[in-house]
Amino acid sequence: LGSRAVVSQSSSSVDSPAVGGQPAVSTQDLRHVYGTRTALDGVTFSVRRGEIFGLLGENGGGKTTLFKILCTLMPPTAGKAWLLGHDLSAGAHSVRRNLGVVFQNPSLDPKLTVLENLVHQGRLYGLRGASLKSRAREVLGRLGVADRSRDLAETLSGGLQRRTELAKALLHRPKVLLLDEPGTGLDPGVRKDFDDYLLELREAEGITVLLTTHILEEADRCDRVGFLHRGEIVAIGTPDELKARVGGDVVVIQASDPEALAAKVRERFDCDPQLVRGTLRVERPKGHEFVRDVVEAFPGEIRSITFGKPTLEDVFVRLTGRGIYEEEAAEGGGS
Repeated sequence: LGSRAVVSQSSSSVDSPAVGGQPAVSTQDLRHVYGTRTALDGVTFSVRRGEIFGLLGENGGGKTTLFKILCTLMPPTAGKAWLLGHDLSAGAHSVRRNLGVVFQNPSLDPKLTVLENLVHQGRLYGLRGASLKSRAREVLGRLGVADRSRDLAETLSGGLQRRTELAKALLHRPKVLLLDEPGTGLDPGVRKDFDDYLLELREAEGITVLLTTHILEEADRCDRVGFLHRGEIVAIGTPDELKARVGGDVVVIQASDPEALAAKVRERFDCDPQLVRGTLRVERPKGHEFVRDVVEAFPGEIRSITFGKPTLEDVFVRLTGRGIYEEEAAEGGGS
């Protein structure tokens, strides 16, 4: 009930492109079914122009299906989606001209140079000649890959390949950029550099970014985040707004018998510990005092115990009872 209230407050003014100054991306009651399994179940949300918006959820929770629909790779079973006011079901061609896409799986031709990859991409959008090569060098320069333009794509590091893919997506000056798990396979430092480039792009060109992720650090840098769980949006807000929903500190307990300890903690301290991936999570004000008390009460049953301020995963656990890294059944055609 609480999670649906958040969705209502966050999206009520921008549910369709006719309201609230026309958002960059919006969906209304979007559904998709693979056979007998529902991958998306009434998804409604909006992304404001110039916003960096993250969709956070466990693998198999519906992110890839939603991404495929938004980048016009497949139609939904039911519901509506708009990009810059264009109905995706009727105006896919107009949508694609304003859309840049970076897929989770690599899309570079490894046997072409960096510049050749961009030139090939530009021709698909009708760009030609000197203006195409000039634009390619411009975006490569902005993303710090200009000095590698003559190198084969297969010789680049993972981070440089990601930058090159982003350059491809930006070549035709899209107004909306869709990124599917952009940080997958990158080390934390490279991920942060990539996120910093997105912020620079937003400031320089006003581009709108929608990314799917299951990486907490990536979601933390977004303007707003939507939690997608089992095909439904269960909450939307800024990272700080979402974290504020967790009461106090989060105490994480590793125990020899977590289920038995959960029952004892519940009875002794009148709280509701959640069991997630074999660990107990307890929301408590003054977490340091609770750590002391629970260790004194059950010293022989606790292997380790930590506490800290809430993370987005803690919010996800509170809303769904599951960890962000737990997997649902695989989506049709993706995870």
